[in-house]
Amino acid sequence: MEPFMRIHHLNCGCMCPIGGPLFDGFSRGPTARLVCHCLLIETNQGLVLIDTGFGQRDINAPDSRLSPFFIHFNRIQFEQKYTAIAQIEQLGFSARDVRHIVLTHLDFDHAGGLEDFPEATVHVMLSEIEAAQDRRGFIGSQRYRPGQWDEVKSWKYYSAAGEPWFGFEAVRDLEGLPPEILLIPLAGHTRGHAGIAIETPEGWLLHAGDAYFYRHEMGSTKPRCTPGLRAYQWMMEVDRKARLYNQERLRALSLDRSKGVRLFCSHDAIEFKAFTDQ
Repeated sequence: MEPFMRIHHLNCGCMCPIGGPLFDGFSRGPTARLVCHCLLIETNQGLVLIDTGFGQRDINAPDSRLSPFFIHFNRIQFEQKYTAIAQIEQLGFSARDVRHIVLTHLDFDHAGGLEDFPEATVHVMLSEIEAAQDRRGFIGSQRYRPGQWDEVKSWKYYSAAGEPWFGFEAVRDLEGLPPEILLIPLAGHTRGHAGIAIETPEGWLLHAGDAYFYRHEMGSTKPRCTPGLRAYQWMMEVDRKARLYNQERLRALSLDRSKGVRLFCSHDAIEFKAFTDQ
């Protein structure tokens, strides 16, 4: 069977923190607009979801699922239309069509929809599930919400080992998924944070998750970030040295046009719009 792949870009969450352009770099009012950029990939092996954003249960009962600190700090907009399941059904699929979910990490705004797809196998770095189970410190206890994944039946865990890929030394394929989808360890934001690379006929896409937050951190020898997102990255990081090292490797890749890799992060609305306007 010839390999088949079609990619859909989904916004599976809207957050509007106070700060406007000090966060997102473009808003004109007092509130910013951050997205939760997820991917839905149609493959011969069924649907593959890259991150889930917020789920139905987060929308229906946020106070019992999410941290009050992050609900108010990020000013999360609880609307059904942003859930992955709502958008997948709008495309004509059902929850059971989603066979695999690959996570950049287990933060509340990336893993909230896991239980909307009970038949899916969830792929994540082993060090990330270990960190989520530890939930150390205030941020650790608030960012990881075990109620979002305690009903998941099928997990696949991966160690930071693999083959070299464009300057990254430990890239690996994923069990049961097409070889065109690769997991790239990018620790720093969390202990088991990862990027996901997808090979397409037009070149590589690299979902960098929260390895960076702002579009101008990439593609320039003089990177810059808004004050709000710079502070948020500092607040959420678990290993600054690793985060900055991996961010620098991503930046070098973004500057090397010969590699044909298009990067994007999870929360930049301008990056998301560039894909959905095509």
